[in-house]
Amino acid sequence: QVQLVESGGGLVQAGGSLRLSCAASGRAFSSYAMGWFRQAPGKEREFVAAINWSGGSTYYADSVKGRFTISRDNAKKTVYLQMNSLKPEDTAVYYCAGRYTDAVVVATPLARIPYDYWGQGTQVTVSS
Repeated sequence: QVQLVESGGGLVQAGGSLRLSCAASGRAFSSYAMGWFRQAPGKEREFVAAINWSGGSTYYADSVKGRFTISRDNAKKTVYLQMNSLKPEDTAVYYCAGRYTDAVVVATPLARIPYDYWGQGTQVTVSS
């Protein structure tokens, strides 16, 4: 079992920055593909960014490309989402997710991995 705990959310003005963290417990974190998702009020959850087990491959939603950066520190069992140039439309609850890199993960594009583990979410609010 893996538990994921997000932190770093908050209130920020448009144009500002935040860095979200997702700390994992359990073993084999370095073998997990990790992703960030978000859900705004009244909307479905949407993919934001993903990173493979080594950090050597990343993928972003078009809406955040060039503004957000996903990274990981396997020694610290943590994945990060650096968010710059924030916009009011980035307001949402942000969730991290993880899945062991098995045959399904290897065969699936980063944006479409069916994750097994999810955090509880952290609120990000961007004021205009």
